[in-house]
Amino acid sequence: MVASEVRVPSDFGPRVVFLGTSLTAGFGLSDPDQGYVARLDEIADSAGLPIEVVNAGVSGETSAGGLRRLDWVLREPLDVLVLELGANDGLRGQDPMALQANLTEIIERTRTRHPGTHIVLAGMEAPPNMGERYTEAFRAVFVHVATTHDVVLVPFLLEGVAGVPELNQADRIHPTPQGHERVARTVWPYLEPLVRDRDGSR
Repeated sequence: MVASEVRVPSDFGPRVVFLGTSLTAGFGLSDPDQGYVARLDEIADSAGLPIEVVNAGVSGETSAGGLRRLDWVLREPLDVLVLELGANDGLRGQDPMALQANLTEIIERTRTRHPGTHIVLAGMEAPPNMGERYTEAFRAVFVHVATTHDVVLVPFLLEGVAGVPELNQADRIHPTPQGHERVARTVWPYLEPLVRDRDGSR
């Protein structure tokens, strides 16, 4: 039986936690405020929907690593969890079924610990050099998890950024500040209704 949870309204609005990789952590940026998480904070504020942002991004994180950190992330109540994991699983060619299992457990444990939490799953793509069969299986994981567990899916976090030289750093993996701005604009239409819902419930 899940214990009832008492929510204390935050002066900063709904609490949105971003559990992710170096993309969320803002790897390579000179200022953390240039990352997409901070930009979403600004966009929400401009929209009259201020949020309390918690950036739990860690460079090099895999879905298994995110699962291991989950209890720490869930120590405090949250309204929305943005789940950005999988990029490093794909880069390392890890089993898509293991990724699926890890994402599923993160979602289930979050809902058990904090019922009513909205969850956004950021879809990722595997590198094309992994082969068509792998990339298709990898892509299907996010669709399956989102559909099966009724979470909001951002089809591809790096839509319009991946493969665009001027929007990526020299490593061609991590976005520039302009790339992060584009990522934030990609995520916001999916995040906004959830923030609005939690804001209205306070």
